[in-house]
Order: sequence, then C-alpha cells, then structure tokens
Amino acid sequence: MANTFYWHDYETFGVDPSKDRPSQFAGLRTDEDLNPVGEPLVIYCQPQKDILPAPQACLITGITPQLAMEKGLLEPQFIEAIHRQLSVPGTCGVGYNSIRFDDEVTRYALYRNFFDPYQREWKNGNSRWDIMDMLRLTRALRPEGIEWPDHEPGRPSFKLEHLTAANGLAHEAAHDALSDVTATIAVAKLVKDKQPRLFDYVVNMRSKKAVGEMLNLSDRKPFFHISGMLPRAHMYGAIMMPLAQHPTNSNGIICIDLSFDPEVLINLSAEEIAHRVFTSSEALGDGEVRIPLKVVHINNAPVVTTHKLIDEAAAKRLDIDVQRCELHWQRLNQIDLSAKLAAVFNSQSFPEKPEAEQRLYNGFLPNADKHLLEKVRQASFEDLTDEHRFHFSDERYNHLLFSYRARYFNGSLSDQERSVWAENCRWRLTDEKSGYLTMEQQGAEIAQLLAGEALPAGKIAILESLKGWASQVNDEFSLSS
Repeated sequence: MANTFYWHDYETFGVDPSKDRPSQFAGLRTDEDLNPVGEPLVIYCQPQKDILPAPQACLITGITPQLAMEKGLLEPQFIEAIHRQLSVPGTCGVGYNSIRFDDEVTRYALYRNFFDPYQREWKNGNSRWDIMDMLRLTRALRPEGIEWPDHEPGRPSFKLEHLTAANGLAHEAAHDALSDVTATIAVAKLVKDKQPRLFDYVVNMRSKKAVGEMLNLSDRKPFFHISGMLPRAHMYGAIMMPLAQHPTNSNGIICIDLSFDPEVLINLSAEEIAHRVFTSSEALGDGEVRIPLKVVHINNAPVVTTHKLIDEAAAKRLDIDVQRCELHWQRLNQIDLSAKLAAVFNSQSFPEKPEAEQRLYNGFLPNADKHLLEKVRQASFEDLTDEHRFHFSDERYNHLLFSYRARYFNGSLSDQERSVWAENCRWRLTDEKSGYLTMEQQGAEIAQLLAGEALPAGKIAILESLKGWASQVNDEFSLSS
C-alpha cells in the first residue's frame, strides 16, 4: 500500500493520559498530497465508573459520561479499531500536538488493553509526526503568506482554532474530534501551499535516523531547534548543540541552548548543575540562573534544522544573537562534558506511579511475555475465570490483567477478587493520595464552576449531568456512610 497520513485526534475526560480516559476519537486517512482516502472514523469510548471525568474537560468538549456511555464502545474495542487504522503498512500517524498528547493516549490505551504500545509507530514502514512544531518553525523562519494570530502583542498563539480563524479555514466546532482533524489537515495544506520546501523538509526529517544524523555526537555541530518547551520570547526556538547521550534513554540527546554562557556549565559540579536544571525557577536562590539543558528525543520527530537558515530578519524576529551562539559553541566544542552530564541526568528521579495502569514507562515487556498479549485479547470468559491461566514475568501485566478482568469480565472474579477490586475503586474515588480525581474534588470543582460567572444553559446542563453521574458512582460503590 502507498504511504499515507492518518490524521487523528482524541477528546478525553482529563489532561493526564496515564490515568484519564479517552471520550472520543476521530481519524481520517489522506495520501501524501493530503487528499482524503476513504471515510473518516468517529467513535466514542465508554467511561469507567471508578475514574471520574474532570468537569473542565467535559465543558471544553461537550461530552458527558452519559453521552459516551450511550454512544461508546468498551475501551478494548475502541482501541482495537484505532490500532487497526494506525497499523496499516506505510501509515504515518499525525495530529496537532499529537506526540505530546494524542500518542500518549494511544500508548496508554494500547498498554492497558494488551497491545504492543509502540509497534504501530515503526513496523511495516510506519512512522509518526506532529505538525504543531512545523507551524512554530514556519512562523519563526518563513512566515510569509500566512496570517499569524497572537494572544496579545509578543504572545504568539498556536491554538488550532486561532490559526484557522486568522486564515479563514473551516473549523466548525473546536474540540470536536473530527472537526479538529479536518482543521489540522487544512492548516497543513496551508503550509504546504505557502511554504512547500519547508513542509517537505519537516516531513522528511521526522525519522529517528535523520534526526540522529543532525544531532551526531561525533560532530557536535550547532543546530536550530523548535519546541514548545523553549522560551516564548525566542518564538519557541533556540540554537543548540548536542553534548552527550542520555545515560538511561538511548533515544535522548542532552543539548544546550547556545545563547547561554557555557562557563557556568563548565565550572559547576554535577550536583550543582542538577540543582539548576531540575529545580523550579521559583525555588532557585538569588543569583542562581537556570542552565538551559534540554533532552531532545530523536524518536519523537523533533523539529531540527541547520542554524544557517537563520538570516538577519529571522534573528531579529527570534531575538537570537547568532554570532554569540557560535562563540559559545566553539568554547564547548573544546570540552567533553559527557561524564558530568551523565551524572546530572542519572540523579534525576521521578515519583513512583501508584498503579500498574500508569507504569507504561517502567520498562519494555520482556520478549518471553509478548506471546501472551494476543492470547489475553482473544481470551474467552472461561479462559479469564482461571486466574492462573495467564502469568507474566513482568508483574505490571499481572496487575493489568486483574484490572482488565474486573472492568470487562467482572463475572470472572472470585468473591475475594471482587472485594479487592471494590476496595481499589473506592481508593481511587475517595483518597487524594491515589492521584486520581476524587468525588470530593470533583464535587467542589462543579460547585465552584456553578457559583462563578454566569454560564450558558448548555454548560450548566453538562455540570448537572456530571452531578448525576457522580450520584450513580456513589451508589454503585457504596461511598456514602
């Protein structure tokens, strides 16, 4: 099959893909010239009673849990339909802010439902991409021919609905998944039409191999990088150089913003550098300057180019002193900081996630366990009743299997297992330490929204629906004393 783009978007019941659940998905395939191929897919996902929807998320999307329950598929069928589309050979999965958000929703849903969470991203010539940073690059280096909206002077906006409105592109209902997909394609077409060479460059630079060659640690040449993690004051861009391999992530290259005087990095100890990298700006002491180290992940289709594309006009627009950056590069290129930087990033710690469903990134599934994934997906009710039938050497997956049985084959649980599951659900719904939105927190947020500025009748109806849903949850899990 020819190479295609699969443009897609999720609406969700919260902002954290590791725990919040999808509510709606839309996808549309196009050829490489962005012409539609086939019909769009629009599906809803049934919510899970023990994971509460965030009120603000429901107000944004207009999707209540009752609507998703009525129209939706169970999550295993929902993600299977999505996986089928994203796994078509030659598919590039693409969206708007999709690598940071939508791909995470996909990965976690695949993981929870016993699919390989990564295979569809690379197998059979497949890839992934995200056009958001292409838009940032276009505004930074080749803005001609496109209207660029601002939140206010000096604050560029890359919200999809702002870009479509400024350029007269159809976007019927922002935060409706299919509307967002067609708007994303329209914005991509705009860049392809107005700046075709830039469009082709970014498309062709999305591969891990191409990015790895530009961030070659043997050459350590400066490059220009665009990312939402970089300062807005410089249009989200920086001239950077690769310094070292990340000590625990083979896809991570530790880089530095060359506008920063490197003497601090050269002279401080690993411990002092870690303090200035991982401590929030507010918590840094007087006179302590943040060191702008950034890990660029070569498998995340980052936007990187030669810094020589920054002409005088672009340098002024970006407020970047190219000559100063080159001097800093020459200084750093004389020194090997890899051992010190390895110590810095080895010291970085992350809080342990409380549940297996959130521990996707605690390691890859051992090869010896992989054959069990499809067996679990194909398992009958009788198969799942035998709690010893499937056993993973990776303990995360045994916990996932228990949750999977409890959610979708509840009758397969023993009385003791059912009691344990009910207690797990009550913990998520009532204990703030669980990290999930609790009944009390949700109720307080709904009350605050209703007591605040006057809301349209439609939004009030959504909040009342959420109160009704919470009442059902309360009764189902016997939460009231």
